[in-house]
Amino acid sequence: MEDTFAAAFAHAAHSGAGADDVDAAASVLAADGDRDAVAARCAERVVGECGRRGWRPADLARIVRRELGPLHQRLAAGLGTQPLSGFAKAERLTGFAAATAYVELLCLYARLPPIPALGTPGGGAAPHKMLTRIRALLAKAESTGYPDEAEALSAKAQHLMARHSIDAALLAASHGDHVDPGDGSGAGARRIAVERPYEGAKALLLDAVAEANRCRSVWSSELGFSTVVGHAPDLDAVELLYTSLLVQADRALHGGRTSRSRDFRESFLIAYASRIRVRLADATAQEEAAEPAPGLLPALASRARAVEDTARRLFPTTATSRLRARDADGWQHGESAADRANLRDSR
Repeated sequence: MEDTFAAAFAHAAHSGAGADDVDAAASVLAADGDRDAVAARCAERVVGECGRRGWRPADLARIVRRELGPLHQRLAAGLGTQPLSGFAKAERLTGFAAATAYVELLCLYARLPPIPALGTPGGGAAPHKMLTRIRALLAKAESTGYPDEAEALSAKAQHLMARHSIDAALLAASHGDHVDPGDGSGAGARRIAVERPYEGAKALLLDAVAEANRCRSVWSSELGFSTVVGHAPDLDAVELLYTSLLVQADRALHGGRTSRSRDFRESFLIAYASRIRVRLADATAQEEAAEPAPGLLPALASRARAVEDTARRLFPTTATSRLRARDADGWQHGESAADRANLRDSR
């Protein structure tokens, strides 16, 4: 019956297929006496095709979390290691219910569009001690009840990030490393989730953090992530800081109140991102101005070219989108919250 299921699944996975087609494929699979082996082979094929279209395991986990539910997330985590019958038993599902979840999951995978295949960032990750120090600063800034102290700590964290980036650029230049502008070698990329709701405003915040840390950010709105292009230490800084700022923004936005309108919340986050962009750019500029090394500007320019070349290679065409704030009170509160913000991951 494997051929019968393959045909039913192919029809269900079609972009125009509906719930009846999923049910039909699930019925065929549930009735197959060799359903575990059939399901495993189909999953291996579909996941392999996703890999050839640029999707990494972390990307698949993210899209399942975005588009489906906890049941599908657990199923996805066990693909390749847990048979379908074992999943049904663990979840106390009928054979048909387990097969339905399975077909829904693989239909999602099968419909995913091609995305750029990402290379490994060059230059190595930021030293553990540096990241630990930055995390500590941002954690303290998040926890303090004094806005002035939080702002000072967050600014210091951004200075450390900028300093580490400068040191990495000078070190590469001193070793004679160079970047071939034809292939963008030396820069890599990382996908970072941009979760609902208010994805546009959150993508704007991530772009602000990326820009301040010498990276480029491209938002894939329909897929729930942005691709950040940069060198490894800068990518580390961007991910740390963006995560931290999201936590702080959420706390400042709610602040004991849950009755804010959607326009207020979106305007708050847009203003927050805009103000954070200015603050981070100032901190980075101050750190660059404090560096007397004559080779700094050429070193930074070389790394900037690598980032731009890699971004163009991964995304030959991009479009600019505009966000509109509709609530003046939300905008004012967002700017005030950004002035009080720190820079660290809340974990």
